[in-house]
Amino acid sequence: MRLDVLYVNGRFTTLDPDRPVATRLGVFGGRIAGLDDDLDGLTADTVVDLRGAFAVPGFNDAHHHLSMRGQRLRELDLRVSSLDELYARVAERAAGLPADAWVRGSGYDQNKLGGLHPTREALDRAAGGRPVWLQHNSGHMGVASTAAFARMGFPSLDLPEVPGGSIGRDAAGLPDGLLTEQAQDLAHRVLRPVAHEEFVEGIGLASRVAAAEGLTSFTEPGVGVGLAGNGPLDVAAFQDALRRGLLLQRATLMPGSPNLHDNGDGFGLDLGIATGFGDERLRIGPVKVFSDGSLIGRTAAMCCDYAGEPGNRGFFQDEERALREFILRAHRSGWQVATHAIGDRAVDLVLDAYAEAQERWPRRDTRHRVEHAAVTGEAQVARFAALGVIPVPQGRFVSELGDGMLAALGPERARGCYRQRSFLAAGIELPGSSDCPVVEGAPLLGIHDLVNQRTASGRPFNPDEALTVAQALRAYTIGSAHAVFEEKIKGTLSPGKLADFTLLSEDLLAVRPEAIKDVAVTGTVIGGVRVHDAG
Repeated sequence: MRLDVLYVNGRFTTLDPDRPVATRLGVFGGRIAGLDDDLDGLTADTVVDLRGAFAVPGFNDAHHHLSMRGQRLRELDLRVSSLDELYARVAERAAGLPADAWVRGSGYDQNKLGGLHPTREALDRAAGGRPVWLQHNSGHMGVASTAAFARMGFPSLDLPEVPGGSIGRDAAGLPDGLLTEQAQDLAHRVLRPVAHEEFVEGIGLASRVAAAEGLTSFTEPGVGVGLAGNGPLDVAAFQDALRRGLLLQRATLMPGSPNLHDNGDGFGLDLGIATGFGDERLRIGPVKVFSDGSLIGRTAAMCCDYAGEPGNRGFFQDEERALREFILRAHRSGWQVATHAIGDRAVDLVLDAYAEAQERWPRRDTRHRVEHAAVTGEAQVARFAALGVIPVPQGRFVSELGDGMLAALGPERARGCYRQRSFLAAGIELPGSSDCPVVEGAPLLGIHDLVNQRTASGRPFNPDEALTVAQALRAYTIGSAHAVFEEKIKGTLSPGKLADFTLLSEDLLAVRPEAIKDVAVTGTVIGGVRVHDAG
């Protein structure tokens, strides 16, 4: 047999216990043909000398909004430390736009702005009366100007209350600009869907950035109509991006729950399409359901009050009965279900629904998921393990959002926030994920935070939940593959698996924990083809 590519003089960490290290890796048909002595006597069309570079299985992000990341890369970056700076950036952007053009921005965090959100009237002044929509970094809320409300159909600011969301109001009872959760749909109706070509180009833009960060696979939560999606043609846009060579990574897409409906003999997408449809480059994964909101935005459904906010325990985005019934129907129709649940009250509701679904319609190895699983008690961790449910927490939240999360919970309850080690100790295969663009998406930054557990201010976050580097690397490779039933083709560098790997400047398992963030990605290989080369 003649190989397509032979990589030599590498230092491969394979994560395969049968052969944990290797120096040579052969590729045939996009898969690993063999390692080291398996390759003796074989020739190749191309031989690549890695010159001693370190390599690990390709990084796989189990919860990464690549298409949203692409759009945010095109918008005004509002990751600032003061409201004055935010308004100045809005004014600068507005000054270069026509008088009726939208000013779009994203990424602000009120926890870094003295606890304050931007206001409608201040945006009116900054943007010169232009329509403005600024999205919170969580994606669970945003702020609009007066002209934006007029574009939404409310020139008199007579906004109705929206179930599953809230509308901020000033002392006079007028909207102050803030729309949370489902109330954001008032803005989305006007701003979505993004034009197909712009959406495809955004996918390509984000994909190139992700490739430079070593990402070879990702799962995108919530495509299509819904809170996290863009529109009904999102899957077609990903197909187009793949055909045009703009989508470099392997993608698993989670359709948002509004895209499922009764089709006469089940509950799913048109033509009966369900979990797993597609191929190794682009496939349909679980259905994404939203149960509650944001922890730093203090809208997640909690069992106790938020710290310093008596009476505020967040809320659900739909009636509890409706959420339960959706999960039951999706399970019965064969779907893997991935439910966003951040607050401990929301986690209870979701676990109860998964348990009921399995009791009524038993299925083998469902691998239902809880996206984020941010605040959990010991009993809930045990239930995850007993039910075979996969928690999908985000390590990078620790540094970028950690201070805000600690403030929202207080010191006592923070011990149950974004557990990692507890899930591993319960026997759960833990995936690695970022929730990018809520925070930075680079897997090495996520691994750094999983290990170091330090907030941006330097405070210890939850040190009892810290992982070893080996555990964090496993999460971002084997764990994420397992979360979407792909462990047979991804996660380790083993013969027969996909030839996806990431080249690094240092041995990740040997660097000092505090230096993980400084390790550089020198190359990214997908299917044996180098899609990023740092030079």
